[in-house]
Amino acid sequence: MVADWSTRLREFLAAHSGRPPRGKEERLARARAFHADLTDAGLAAPGWPVEAGGMGLELADQLAYHREMTRARAPKHPCGLSFIVAPTLIEHGTPEQRERFLRPILRADELWCQGFSEPGAGSDLTALSTRAVRDGDDYVVTGQKVWTSMGDKADWMFALVRTGGLGPAGISYLLLPMDAPGVTVRPLRDITGGAHFAEVFLDEVRVPVGNLVGEENGGWAIARTSLGHERATAFLADEFRYRRIVDELFALAATTGASDDPVVRQSLARVEERARILAANSRRALDTVLEGGDPGAAASVNRLVKAEFEQFLHEVALRVVGPDAVLGSAAAEAPEHGRWTYGYLMTRSSTIGAGTAEIQRNTIAEKVLGLPSHRGGT
Repeated sequence: MVADWSTRLREFLAAHSGRPPRGKEERLARARAFHADLTDAGLAAPGWPVEAGGMGLELADQLAYHREMTRARAPKHPCGLSFIVAPTLIEHGTPEQRERFLRPILRADELWCQGFSEPGAGSDLTALSTRAVRDGDDYVVTGQKVWTSMGDKADWMFALVRTGGLGPAGISYLLLPMDAPGVTVRPLRDITGGAHFAEVFLDEVRVPVGNLVGEENGGWAIARTSLGHERATAFLADEFRYRRIVDELFALAATTGASDDPVVRQSLARVEERARILAANSRRALDTVLEGGDPGAAASVNRLVKAEFEQFLHEVALRVVGPDAVLGSAAAEAPEHGRWTYGYLMTRSSTIGAGTAEIQRNTIAEKVLGLPSHRGGT
């Protein structure tokens, strides 16, 4: 069976090889077409159960799968957030929800965004105030979400909304169509010059009750599934991607002669050290998920390690590039089309998004090291 899927995957990748286009929209179209074909070939979602449309592979085979995909430089799924909501639906969704959403997610027919953060509830999600009021067969949703990745491109949002009282006990998990009347999306431009985030305004948006995942007011426990998969299983493919990026940085350093500088050499050694630590932590967090455990604490360690690794990697990369690092991607003379400078700017937010480094350290201190709670309890 292993030989069967691995042979078919290599044949598929060979048939779909080619240089990616430069344009952003063209790259998105190529990625969507690639993953539609991958799904139709039965070669998508290696870790999903077969009954959910996946391949049902064991961990060792999942690692081999992602290694092949990385080696072939296959286009990443255009919506990584889809692989946060999908495992949540597999575990908590109704049969109708799984039937409706899982295959379009895999094929990238529909793109998703995450409606968790709000202006007054970023790292402290339990303080969210977007409210959903039951009205017959619908919920009427009013509020605002912010820092919404892909908010301007998504077809659907998986959102946390308040259906009850204050705190986590009053939160529900709702699937919200982005084309519904009352949804307004405003892109937010970041330091790279692109609009990778958006703010989303919800003005009496009607959402069918059938789009509720799990029980009303039971959304916080379900959200932990989403966050756990975001911070654990997402690292599986990242391990091989980072390995490739580190190797490319080493090759660049050798080509430019930067590796002759002993200070740069020492920094490159630290990059390698951190890449190996990240790989070890990724396996530990993933093992917890596969054993049916809550990856929260282990995933917080990995989240922190990953964020700081991304920033350090690109800081070292700019030393390797040298003065040309000031050139943007539009400059013809920019080394490797300015990818390292762009990466440096993008990763400034790594220690903020999806839970700040400070929040991760609190979680690690309390849940891993057993230190007293910063809230005054134990």
